Amino acid sequence: MADGRLVDLDEAASRALIHPDRLSELLADLGNVPVAVPVLAVVLVYVTWRHRRTGTDHWWWPAAAAAFLMALVPALIVPLKELTDRPGTPAVPPATGYYPSGHTATAVVAYGAAALLLLPWLRTAPARRTVLVLCAALNLGVAFGLVRRGYHWPLDVVASWCLGTVLMTLLWLFLARGGRDQPK
Repeated sequence: MADGRLVDLDEAASRALIHPDRLSELLADLGNVPVAVPVLAVVLVYVTWRHRRTGTDHWWWPAAAAAFLMALVPALIVPLKELTDRPGTPAVPPATGYYPSGHTATAVVAYGAAALLLLPWLRTAPARRTVLVLCAALNLGVAFGLVRRGYHWPLDVVASWCLGTVLMTLLWLFLARGGRDQPK
């Protein structure tokens, strides 16, 4: 995190990628809590309503699990930032606590959980594919924006993707275990 070949590669990649512009700023903003969490909240309300309307047993579980994971993000990210104490890129004011990226983790969990919750309700393969592609595009856009704008090193983003993958896998396993409660 402070020295070595991987950090050298990370810094070299960052130097090559940093080019702050309005588009990178807008893409980075998609990982902000005021943007990503309301998207998840709308999906939570919709999915809960659909489960309740169809008489699904434990209709609140999918939304509660996704909301719990979203609330878990800062509880995991903040201690990791304190533990690693990594400085920011030259494009941001001097400070520490940039590793891992909270914006990336927020985007992965908010958009990923929204996609996982919507999938059972989508009847066609193209609709499911569209939701998954949109989720991936949003997360790639956030990552690109954060690195391009200089808010984060590339490894800050990769670390949050790893954490997000673990959290999304847990949500997917939880939802799959409750498969008998899925819409028909």
